[in-house]
Amino acid sequence: MTRRFSETQGLDHIFGGNEDEDMEQQSDTDEQVSEEEDNVEHHPEDTDMSDEEGTAGEAAPAERFKSKNGKICWSSVPHVVQDRAAAANVIKMTPGITRFAVTRVSDIRTCFELFMPSSLKRVIIAMTNLEGKKVYGDKWKDIDEVYLDAYLGVLLISGVYRSCNEATDSLWDASTGRNIFRATMSLQTFQMISRVLRFDNRDTRERSDKLAPIRDVWERWVQLLPLMFNPGPEVTVHERLVPFSGKCPFRQCIPSEPGKDGIKIWAACDAKTSYAWNLQIYTGKAASGIPEKNQGKRVVLDMTTGLEGHNITCDHFFTSYDLGQELLRRKLTMVGTVKKNKPELPAEILQEKDRAPLSSKFAFTDTTTVVSYCPKKTRNVILMSTLHKDAAVSPGSDKKPTMILDYYKNKGGVDNLDKLTATYTCQQTSRRWPMVVFYNILDVSACNAFVLWTHIHQGWNATKKSKRRMFLEELGNSLVKPHIERRGRVPHDPDAASLVRQLQSSPCAPSTPSATQRASAPASSSASRASTPTRTDPTRLRPPDSKRKRCQVCPSSKDRKTNFLCFNCKKYLCKEHTKSVTFCHTCI
Repeated sequence: MTRRFSETQGLDHIFGGNEDEDMEQQSDTDEQVSEEEDNVEHHPEDTDMSDEEGTAGEAAPAERFKSKNGKICWSSVPHVVQDRAAAANVIKMTPGITRFAVTRVSDIRTCFELFMPSSLKRVIIAMTNLEGKKVYGDKWKDIDEVYLDAYLGVLLISGVYRSCNEATDSLWDASTGRNIFRATMSLQTFQMISRVLRFDNRDTRERSDKLAPIRDVWERWVQLLPLMFNPGPEVTVHERLVPFSGKCPFRQCIPSEPGKDGIKIWAACDAKTSYAWNLQIYTGKAASGIPEKNQGKRVVLDMTTGLEGHNITCDHFFTSYDLGQELLRRKLTMVGTVKKNKPELPAEILQEKDRAPLSSKFAFTDTTTVVSYCPKKTRNVILMSTLHKDAAVSPGSDKKPTMILDYYKNKGGVDNLDKLTATYTCQQTSRRWPMVVFYNILDVSACNAFVLWTHIHQGWNATKKSKRRMFLEELGNSLVKPHIERRGRVPHDPDAASLVRQLQSSPCAPSTPSATQRASAPASSSASRASTPTRTDPTRLRPPDSKRKRCQVCPSSKDRKTNFLCFNCKKYLCKEHTKSVTFCHTCI
């Protein structure tokens, strides 16, 4: 072993000091230091505590708390360790829209089609046409992608008008409905597609899989979400409940939710924009019937797979000491409320008696911080964090800890997504739970597309308050427009017919629909096809320089205004006095 000297010993050694005496003294010193090190008991929790306790003030010495299970030792004084927030929260991905998405967005429709690509639509079209032939036989004509887009556009437009609780018949009614619905497709066609819309082959379905009717479409769609947007430093993990009261093998009842009954979906969202980054449907207990242990921990780890350097905000269902440690291994931090019956909490921090209102009590380990805050007498709130490392309290009158303020700031990411999708939901009344899941896919896709669009075009309608409504309306119109332009049959309603001709007369509209396009529409009854006017119907043409006038056949007591003209005598005729699609009853 290399011999080391002090400054005095070195000089004595150089100038002829007593070398044997120096060696003897050095040996005694080494033995004494060795004995002292052996007598010291090392505790991980005591690392660098002396300096912190001295700076914290002699009037408040550190207290030690044991957890209820006796496995964790807590301290009332924070540990002096490296900044675990800085060590963990180093985000490798750039927050915001990805380069993959930016290069593929040219307008609002292409922004939405990032989440509903042609590959996903082809699966739906194939399964729907298969089911349509089983139900309607030869009457069913296969739909194509343009027809499916029109159907999706009708659903989105109905959500814009907040018609989720409105009867479908009223949407097509001439007095209570909208022209865009009648101009796109008939009510009978819409109901036919809704009846046979499918997402898998029922004959080859795996019976043991509860999610089999829509699993393929769901998993394909979920895989697209993280490709388009990178969440910011704050991510919220929470549950969602899609309202549904029909028959479903995994329907849940959550009394605290507005709908109470529905399909539970675990969600991970960006806390700032509420972008849905990852989703997972809860299908209930396993086939064995044994409840899942540590379900909250498993859900958070599944939802955050692929993230690094983010802070995860969750509620008491998910938060636990073990979850915080596992997230730290993945370079993630956690903030959340805690149930008071957790075994890792010390009993001292749960006490409510003799606590002053607006007071806070902290407990620390080298990786975790717990706070007990009393908003009022005999009541406290417990939060756990691996992000915060001190006992910081806000200077406001409520004296809330910084941990609680950060939790309130970031906890609403998923709740805000629920609020946005519920405001303009396209969900229609249905007894089939796969349709309810599909409606939610459309709602979330439209919401995510709006986040992408506003990131790309930050000044888009900046002064408007209803930007999202305008976005959805423009999206729905862009989806139905190609189908309207190729329609071969014009609706009876004059306003809807005028809208169809307006779009078909645009420069980009096709001159005449092809036979393939005419055959792509689902077939109605023969009677309705016979009574439907053709595109070249002269009675449907409105004179460009005239307005609507009274029917010239009706008695004067009736005030029926119309823009229908007899092809021969040019009289204004109402629907009652139009005996054919071309002439009035006199000329016929």
